[in-house]
Amino acid sequence: MRASFLLGEVVAGLRRNVTMTVAMILTTAVSLTMLGGGLLAVRIADKTEQYFLDRLEVRLYLTEEVSATDQDCSQDPCRALMADLKANDGVQAVQFINRDEAVREAKEKTFKDQPELAKYVSETPLPASLRVKMEDAQLYPTIYATFADRPGVGVVRNDKDIVDRLVSLFDGLRNAAFGLAVLQALAALLLIANMVQIAAFTRRTEVGIMRLVGATRWYTQLPFLLEAVTAALAGSVLAGLGLLAARPLVIDRALGDLFTSKVFPRITGEDIAMTALIIAPVGIAFAAVTAYGTLRYYVRE
Repeated sequence: MRASFLLGEVVAGLRRNVTMTVAMILTTAVSLTMLGGGLLAVRIADKTEQYFLDRLEVRLYLTEEVSATDQDCSQDPCRALMADLKANDGVQAVQFINRDEAVREAKEKTFKDQPELAKYVSETPLPASLRVKMEDAQLYPTIYATFADRPGVGVVRNDKDIVDRLVSLFDGLRNAAFGLAVLQALAALLLIANMVQIAAFTRRTEVGIMRLVGATRWYTQLPFLLEAVTAALAGSVLAGLGLLAARPLVIDRALGDLFTSKVFPRITGEDIAMTALIIAPVGIAFAAVTAYGTLRYYVRE
């Protein structure tokens, strides 16, 4: 009996204040979608960083003299460099790329879809290099300090700088999404508070009668709390659907080519589902706490 009464009160309250209920659902949905976007940006940044760090290489580009005269790294100083690199702690593998191989790789991989650049590269002598695969990307400063000034080494380059820039880009997107989510959350808070106050005011006579016949304050205020939670739940569902729709309509369209060419790791349905499972409880808890605070401090009857 009590459960059916509470359910009836919740439904009646939501229907009585339908415009405010819809406004709260939409505001909550937008807030949680922004929050979910921020969480997805964090997810993309983490996956991108790990994706590149797993493939991170340090490249020691050799001087023109070594590149032109040593085709298989069988002569010093290239041979000594390779031996010392392999003996260095934290180095997994060292690969020698001679000049011809560097040109072939640039034509067939790097500039595969850019024939003009591929033609230019094929006519330009590229330096030979030693590519070092490390166990830990943080070892780059040690490799640089040890080998940058060694005979035969022209330039030492590291992919980690590019990775850090990409991660910083996604961090910026995350911060922007979180900032918008905070503003939307403030709007949702005000809407929830107003909704609860108006609902309590329109039913003040009913609540007064229930209190006179012995109903507890908690029992009379529970329907208002459940109304806010129900609206937040609906907003959470809309936010989850919005994130699912954003994947093919926004994310894949913007980054689809980069996903296909494996420049970035793809955002999966599992990533979306995990994000939705995080934001839904946040939205419901936020609505419950806001409604309870409003009832506790502003609604005295």
